Amino acid sequence: MAAFDQLLVVVDPVARRADGESVRIAKDVLGAGATVKVCLPDGPEEFAKALFRRGSRRPVVIGDDRALLRAVALLHRERELAGCVLSLVPVGASVSLARSLGVPTGAVAAARAALEGVERRLDLLVDDSDGVVLGNLRIPPVAHPAALGSDPAHHWLRTCQSLVRTLAARPTRATAPAPGPQRLRVEADGVTLVDLDRPVEGVSVAPDAAGRASVEVRPSSVGAEAGLLRVLAHTVTVSGPDFRYRADQVVAGPVRTRTWTVRAGAWGLTLPK
Repeated sequence: MAAFDQLLVVVDPVARRADGESVRIAKDVLGAGATVKVCLPDGPEEFAKALFRRGSRRPVVIGDDRALLRAVALLHRERELAGCVLSLVPVGASVSLARSLGVPTGAVAAARAALEGVERRLDLLVDDSDGVVLGNLRIPPVAHPAALGSDPAHHWLRTCQSLVRTLAARPTRATAPAPGPQRLRVEADGVTLVDLDRPVEGVSVAPDAAGRASVEVRPSSVGAEAGLLRVLAHTVTVSGPDFRYRADQVVAGPVRTRTWTVRAGAWGLTLPK
């Protein structure tokens, strides 16, 4: 078969525990349509080794949103994203990011998309610690970071972060302040949208699929001044007193400043035609 038909199927251990039947179905569909090499990593080192030793095989990750984030972060850290197209079969409790990116959430449909789909180049947010964001980030985080401690994937993700140092602002289980107005300076392409003298209820940043980030800032004020600020920018910097943020599935911080830059078309994902 052609090199395009050679697949490296990496099965996330959390997916194997969460839904072994969906994993089996996905492997059967992939095996029926291509020559596959299946890897069952038990930890972050094996996951990374399998990905980096893929050769000419196209990687297919069977796992949830965190598994996809982990694969993209590893390839970004090694500067291999440009020459690699990822496929995902979402299996696990958290697949909202996969769904938002256009990946089918059923095992059969997703496996067929991996076999027959087309590459789509997607924008990526890269921060000043070399961390990556595939979907969006929010300040303050929309979920309490302590809740991550109950997720079986959380410990493995933290270990993987220690291995490859892809997300320097590490997830935390420490108790975070209750969500509320924060004094932050938010700059878009060097222009200050809101300064420390004007508290904000929230900030969100997400790739806009046009080589820029969509930035939304909700000031904490009354009347006409309470309107949502929306801009598009290539670079976004948030600074101020210690703050946490939720990037994809990870709550990070506290930090005092963080800059995110859009990398247009930085990574490839196989999606249905």
